[in-house]
Amino acid sequence: MPFIPHTEEEIKSMLDAIGASSIEDLFDEIPAELRAEGLKIEPGMSELEISRLMNGRAAEDGTPGVFVGAGAYEHHIPAAVWEIATRGEYYSAYTPYQAEASQGTLQLLYEFQTMIANLTAMDVSNASLYDGASALAEAVLMAVRANRKSKSKRILIPRTVNPVYRQVAHAIVRNQGIVLEELDYDREGGHIDPASLPAEPGDFTALVIPQPNFFGVLEEVDALTNWAHSHGALVIGVVNPMAMAMLAPPGEWGSEGADIAVGDGQPLGAPLSSGGPYFGFMTCRQQHVRQMPGRIIGKTVDLDGKTGFSLTLQAREQHIRRSKATSNICTNQGLLTTAATIFMSIMGAEGLEQAAATSHANTNELSDKLAAQSGVSKVFNRPVFHESVLKFDKPVADIQGAMAEQNIVAGYDMAAEYPELAGCMMVCVTETKTSADIDNYVDNFKRISA
Repeated sequence: MPFIPHTEEEIKSMLDAIGASSIEDLFDEIPAELRAEGLKIEPGMSELEISRLMNGRAAEDGTPGVFVGAGAYEHHIPAAVWEIATRGEYYSAYTPYQAEASQGTLQLLYEFQTMIANLTAMDVSNASLYDGASALAEAVLMAVRANRKSKSKRILIPRTVNPVYRQVAHAIVRNQGIVLEELDYDREGGHIDPASLPAEPGDFTALVIPQPNFFGVLEEVDALTNWAHSHGALVIGVVNPMAMAMLAPPGEWGSEGADIAVGDGQPLGAPLSSGGPYFGFMTCRQQHVRQMPGRIIGKTVDLDGKTGFSLTLQAREQHIRRSKATSNICTNQGLLTTAATIFMSIMGAEGLEQAAATSHANTNELSDKLAAQSGVSKVFNRPVFHESVLKFDKPVADIQGAMAEQNIVAGYDMAAEYPELAGCMMVCVTETKTSADIDNYVDNFKRISA
């Protein structure tokens, strides 16, 4: 959004309106001994100068072909999305703390909630959270509150959940006596094998199920959901919203569906942008709605019968006693949810499904062509969405470095988070890549491997 400075006349007019003779008068209540003197601030730059500076810095990142996912994905974003989102009336949208928040802000968030609830096939959505990792942490806290039959505060969480999500969740919940008990994955399938789960697991509060998981592998969500429910536990789905356009959504898992579903909304219109900001989403079944953190926007009618929108639920520490709040950390990313709502409106169900299907096909094409090369093999034998883990007989760091010289971000080295997968790299392909891009990747790989 362009910055339009105030003219000297406008500044004088505003000062006159409040009875101040200068801008310094606005700060006259600050004691002189607290004021900083002699600050050396460089003169301001012109719009042309700052544009050149920032464009130059952006160019330093280059425009490589990106084949790494691991939680942040390069999808096509229609030009209209951010042209609309950065209009003045949208650009300043933020968390609706007050009941008198504008009807425009409330309606947009209501539409966002409706779309996310439909995408996940769940009953209720909140107005978003910080990101996918903090959304998982909030879901764990919510599950402990909601599942009152369980006294263990024990959450089963697969190692196939994004490592960053697990780390963030642990950091947030560990001091509340909540235990995140990790489940190991099947080495051949890269998934949680339902047959490996104990018949008598003891008291546990919830099971976390990623779909797809961090490896890109599809989990057996129906069997896992039914197993958790049969032992009196809740199910927390951690899902990729783009994948939900072609996979069974959490609300349809097993015989009853998941209880809570969370994820990161980055695939829905947010560019990679060096890691953020992104936004988290959370949906749940109606019976758990009062344990949901954040805000929920509702649709109603006023005294004249006209349609209106209002804050229906906002059980947060600003509004009630801190000890009674459902969360003391959650908020929503207003600008990113605005962009996501516009993105989903433009793409529609058919557009999202096409993007997901093309991503899936492209990933299979690249992984198949790489696995056909000498010294390369697929690690897991189960279906994937748009990521695939491959084993290389050459050091992954050497491959990444050589490919980077060809302006290609080759993939994600698995060794740091999964030592047993040393020598493995995860590749990701979305709908932004063509067959020519994939062939260029393979050709460069063959050349550096010769």
